[in-house]
Amino acid sequence: MSGRLISARLATLARRTATNTPRRLFFNASTTLPAGGLLRTDAGLRLINRRAWPLGSYALHNVPAARSISFARAIPKLVGKFATVGAAAGGAVLAGASYLQYQAGQAGSWAVDVFNRTKDGATGVATGALDTATGIFDQIGRGWDNTKENLDKVEKPEWLQQLLTKDASGGSGGGHGGGQGPEEPKKSGAGAAAAGATTAAAFGYAQEEDEDKAEAERIARDEQMMMLTKKMIEIRGLLQTVGQSESLTLPSIVVIGSQSSGKSSVLEAIVGHEFLPKGHNMVTRRPIELTLVHTPEAHAEYGEFPALGLGKITDFSQIQKTLTDLNLAVPAKDCVSDDPIQLRIHSPNVPDLSLIDLPGYIQVTGRDQPTELKEKIADLCEKYIKAPNVILAISAADVDLANSTALRASRKVDPRGERTIGVITKMDLVDPERGASLLTDKKYALRLGYVGVVCRVPSTTTGPKLFHRGSGNITSAIAKNENAYFGSHPEFAPESQLAVGTPNLKKKLMHVLEQTMAASLKTTSEAIQRELADATYEYKVQYNERPLSAESYLAESLDAFKHSFRSFSDQFGRQQVRELLKHELDQQVLNLLAQRYWNRPLEDLSVPLPETDPLSSLAKADPEGENQIWQIKLDSSSAALTKLGVGRLATSVVANALQAHIDHLIQNSRFAAHPFARQAITEASTSILKDLSYDISDELEICIKPYKYRIDVEDNEWAKGRENVTNVLKEELKVCEAAAKRMEEQMGGRKKVRDVMAFIDRVRSGQVVLEGDGVGGAGGFSSALLAKGREAVFLRDRLDVLKMRLLAVKSKQCANKKNKYHCPEVFLDAVADKLTTTADLFLDAELLSKFYYIFPRELDARLGRGLSQAEIDRFAREDPKIRRHLDVVRRKDLLEHVLKEMESLRQLEAREKRYSRREEGRERRKGGWSLF
Repeated sequence: MSGRLISARLATLARRTATNTPRRLFFNASTTLPAGGLLRTDAGLRLINRRAWPLGSYALHNVPAARSISFARAIPKLVGKFATVGAAAGGAVLAGASYLQYQAGQAGSWAVDVFNRTKDGATGVATGALDTATGIFDQIGRGWDNTKENLDKVEKPEWLQQLLTKDASGGSGGGHGGGQGPEEPKKSGAGAAAAGATTAAAFGYAQEEDEDKAEAERIARDEQMMMLTKKMIEIRGLLQTVGQSESLTLPSIVVIGSQSSGKSSVLEAIVGHEFLPKGHNMVTRRPIELTLVHTPEAHAEYGEFPALGLGKITDFSQIQKTLTDLNLAVPAKDCVSDDPIQLRIHSPNVPDLSLIDLPGYIQVTGRDQPTELKEKIADLCEKYIKAPNVILAISAADVDLANSTALRASRKVDPRGERTIGVITKMDLVDPERGASLLTDKKYALRLGYVGVVCRVPSTTTGPKLFHRGSGNITSAIAKNENAYFGSHPEFAPESQLAVGTPNLKKKLMHVLEQTMAASLKTTSEAIQRELADATYEYKVQYNERPLSAESYLAESLDAFKHSFRSFSDQFGRQQVRELLKHELDQQVLNLLAQRYWNRPLEDLSVPLPETDPLSSLAKADPEGENQIWQIKLDSSSAALTKLGVGRLATSVVANALQAHIDHLIQNSRFAAHPFARQAITEASTSILKDLSYDISDELEICIKPYKYRIDVEDNEWAKGRENVTNVLKEELKVCEAAAKRMEEQMGGRKKVRDVMAFIDRVRSGQVVLEGDGVGGAGGFSSALLAKGREAVFLRDRLDVLKMRLLAVKSKQCANKKNKYHCPEVFLDAVADKLTTTADLFLDAELLSKFYYIFPRELDARLGRGLSQAEIDRFAREDPKIRRHLDVVRRKDLLEHVLKEMESLRQLEAREKRYSRREEGRERRKGGWSLF
């Protein structure tokens, strides 16, 4: 409830309490109305038809001074009001009131019994006190004579004419023919005058009550209409997000005017802050959709840019800088753009308004501006000033209205001037007579009229500091300046009926926008219904009425991904970890064998040194004899395998495998089309694996530490290692054969390869001596071909070694673990198997189980609770199909919501129309007969 409404109600309550009177009697509407006098049947019906009473009341509930019961209601109140005069005077007044009550009682027999008791009691009091009240009655009598003179000029009802006739004859009269009917007490003229005074007091009290009610109703009506405007502005913002139809728009106030006409000053005066771009060149290059929101509960004024997401900006200089940057971002070759800037300002000092500021009209194009700039600005303004928008045409007072660019543009789209408000700025630059004539101009008449303003902010840098802006609000400074100017010239006095000053401009804008928005309710509702029908049809046909939201889509996608992850966790366990680790350690075994037992790549074509212990002699060598080279090689190879960092190696291998599987799951899920979600899931898995691997690798090293000092191999472990290394050697043999085949293809065929390898063999055997190591080529072969030839020789020798060692592993000698020095491949494989068994058991318990537990919860945190609404919307809209589905659902829901709001506003408008009709009826009744 507003402050005005509260104060009005408190004032009425105070007046009623001060009278200290009992509650008034109420009229029984079911009583039959007799004909004639004040209570004629047709009079009652006429009053009923004239006024639509509020809910909870009936036809004649509040008719002032229109029935005899009103006098009885007024008598107790008059006793309290005349208490200070004295009991005698009060009695005399009551006597006069009783006389008039008796005359009015002739209108119906039902009122006789009610007032006979009052008459008898009051007559006795009046008889004893009549002499003491003569002076008062004389004065009342003179007032009554004046009243009668005024009454002669107006048409009087029959009962009133009879009453005045009897009073003129000295109060004598027999009533109704020979004593029929109740006898009328004889009263003097003073009594009649007292009766008139009493009637006037009753009339005045009832009229005061009705005025209080009317004021309260007007305040409530203003509150309702302010709410209507606010709601319509909110709906306008919602319709802007719907888009796709020019019919889905609500009217705004479009501000147009030429450059330097004071257009920006008018807007800043309405807002109360300097916030618009300033500059010598053309600064306003884009439309500024300015929405003013009246927020009485706000502790500070602030602005928002909804499209930019900058939050609440309380510094209006920062708003000005942002607007300047956004405008200057338009390329110089274009100068203007139709892409609007949306700005909302919340303040307790602004009304609810929807304004659009446009670039100012220009007459001459500058050298640094495109030649078509003038036409571009005109086209942009014409686009916005079309119906149903209201045009705020800004013209300077020192420019003749015939030359006003704003009025000329408005005449094109609004030739009758029905939706154009003229604003004359810089009124202090012309003579007051000239300014007043502009505001009453009939040649360029506008139905909404003209408003004169002086919006220039007084300077505070030079001269006496008469005005202080304080925190930056310029409202008070402009108000003082306007009051000083308009108050000093009688041409703008209140009786001139001229609209001047920024406050009057604000009121007019609020009223016009309210009326324009209310008038567009029906057409806008119909347009919304059509758009809603189209959206509903598309939703039903294309998407089978399947509800969808960004949140539900994200939840479904996350649940599907977690389901696939659960299936993966059931399939990837200790056995899979063991296979990964064994394959990695097998490769490490092959590397050790190649470094210590097998041939090495050829680095050059020099003659190699003779081998003292060739691998071919291993089967017949005595490793524990004088030549212990084979024992040393195996022991060092075993130590290298156990000390190469199995904990870090195994942990990284399993972690990389888990990450690879997660990436595979992402590619096969809905998240494949969402870069944001892919990155979030990848970061979640990577961070978890990194945190777990750091501790697990150290703990795993501690577990395998005993194998670094002594390794015992059982018979079954030896047999298993022999079988496994056979398969490993076969796989390595296949790899080498495939590499040799690719080498033949690269070198131009098998014959070419053989020729090159034969030349290299002769050089390495000393049969051919090369100068410069064949860097520039030798033997008719290029250096590149010789390099390929060295690789081919290495692969040939490696194939020979693998075939030889494969036969050795399959021999009876390697069937016994005692011959481990003769069969290093089998022993190293058995060691690798022991390490694998320890590692896979530990990693399954520590790495896999923890990762499977933490990862789904981390997904919920990153893609569920941790996302803002904007991030959820961005995620869902990354998929084009889902974006289209969401747009249809959102459009349908938004249109349904807006339609409900529009229906409630239409009901509010209907109540406003009923109120207006009731006000018109009240005004007509005021123009009828009255006693005073």
